[in-house]
Amino acid sequence: MRATTPNQTLNRLTVVVALQWMGATLGLPLLPLFLEHRGGTPTIIGFIMASFFVAGVATQFALGHLADRFGRRPILITSLVIYGVASMTYLLPVVAPWFALTRAFQGSAAGAIEVASLSAVSALFAESERGRAVSRIMAAQLFGIAVGPVAGVVASVRTLGWAFFITGIISLVAAYQTSRISLGDLVATSSPLPKLQWTRQVLGSLTAASAIGIAVGVYEACWSLLMHAHHATTLEIRLSWTLFSVPWVALSRVGGWLADHANRRVTSFFGLLNVAFFLALYPHIHNNVALLFLGSLESIGTSLSMPSISSLLTQGADARELGRRQGLYATANTASLAIAASVSGYLFTINESLPFTLMATVSTVLTLTTLGWWRHVRGNIRTGHAVDAGYDFTQI
Repeated sequence: MRATTPNQTLNRLTVVVALQWMGATLGLPLLPLFLEHRGGTPTIIGFIMASFFVAGVATQFALGHLADRFGRRPILITSLVIYGVASMTYLLPVVAPWFALTRAFQGSAAGAIEVASLSAVSALFAESERGRAVSRIMAAQLFGIAVGPVAGVVASVRTLGWAFFITGIISLVAAYQTSRISLGDLVATSSPLPKLQWTRQVLGSLTAASAIGIAVGVYEACWSLLMHAHHATTLEIRLSWTLFSVPWVALSRVGGWLADHANRRVTSFFGLLNVAFFLALYPHIHNNVALLFLGSLESIGTSLSMPSISSLLTQGADARELGRRQGLYATANTASLAIAASVSGYLFTINESLPFTLMATVSTVLTLTTLGWWRHVRGNIRTGHAVDAGYDFTQI
């Protein structure tokens, strides 16, 4: 493993993340139908899909702790291998309930991959450059999500097991590539980790993570249902996900630049409001072409703000605290996503607008509370490092 500059490492890590997410979404759109073909009832399918998120919530903070303790690189490599092997099990001739274990392993591994990659980038780059670096990782995720379902369109329900087998191969290739790069890990030491500070800055970031997760949960459960209710074609539904991803990938560097040059606190706040606004708007638009266009508009606002939110999370953190902060963020985001997704499907059966309107209201309330959490946090890193204004509620 040769020494590399932070930018060279970032380039390689971006490729690894893009490969993993492309593989992860290769067969995902048809997974419920695959499980139905293996004898899964709607209840069993829902349980299997939920196991991915439950496993993530249960393990993300612990894996962030391990990344701080033993290094990000071994956690990332191990998680990629676990994800790859788990993906290959879809070829096994077993009935649907067994795949709950597969999804649980995939959920834990996916959470660890996100935590390790983002904490690695935060460790490699100075705070004044961190926004642009984080935006590259986020863009790689969205690029993989945009390309994966399109690349997997040739797979049928009957051949989906082979599509997931290819997913496993891609993940193993990504693990090999990761083994050849350095992720800014500190030299192994027996000294205890610095205590994680529960400051207003961190609590505000966790609140922001929950506000975003609630919106994503509604989309997970109800977006395709909403478009289908508006008589959208299968192609239009696929395009809606792709057209959301494309502006994000294209503008990721702009969002990173804003995080490093503008006020992160202000950019984050308006980005969160952007998410809630579009969430409330969608059910009232009955033109599917307009929905595709509006999705791209939402993506623009989100892409410009997400690097700022991520940068606020790690601002001022000790290098051996980054994994746990990312683990907390991922846990809050995944937990709120799972809760929103679990109730939104039922709310949609009552009224198609109800889950969008209700969750947009909750997301807006959470967004407004960040004004209080972040009011003493300096948002512009160029004018001085942000501090937590002495607020230190407790330590873990």
